[in-house]
Amino acid sequence: MDAFTTGLLQRIRATETDLTRARETGDDFLAEVEQAELDDLHRLAAEHGVEVGAARV
Repeated sequence: MDAFTTGLLQRIRATETDLTRARETGDDFLAEVEQAELDDLHRLAAEHGVEVGAARV
């Protein structure tokens, strides 16, 4: 796995964690920001053929 793929997958995992935390604490604005970031990361992964996996928050 190359550095781009590794970094992208790490960012996705971190963003999923942050999104979960925002939802759990009821921070709707932060949850919306994190969801948008996660959507962008998934789009970037798809554009570069990076398999993210089935788990999605």
